[in-house]
Amino acid sequence: MPVDFLTEVRKRRYGRYPEAISAVQPTRYFHVDDTDRALIAPRRGDANRHGLALQVLTVRFLGTFLADPTAVPSVVVDHVTARLDIADAACLPRYLDREKTRHAHRAEIRAAYG
Repeated sequence: MPVDFLTEVRKRRYGRYPEAISAVQPTRYFHVDDTDRALIAPRRGDANRHGLALQVLTVRFLGTFLADPTAVPSVVVDHVTARLDIADAACLPRYLDREKTRHAHRAEIRAAYG
């Protein structure tokens, strides 16, 4: 992606979450709609549903995927955990167990959302 028009500060921030997420940002930017739920629901296990949801919401918020899709601020993780009715956010690190799954999810997100 061309970034010549960005300032140096914006280049450093691109593809990264801000250092602080405000109290209103999770509700405003990290909502899970019916389309998201249709993509997420068929996944086996909370870790896969959680990880896929975070990838969808991260790319929507940042405009790019993260190298580590679980490197998301805890306030966002907690918000998504509650929205998906996942009992314990501690399942999330298991999403990193299979690299093929994460890459397949990226492809599915691109196909579903363009």
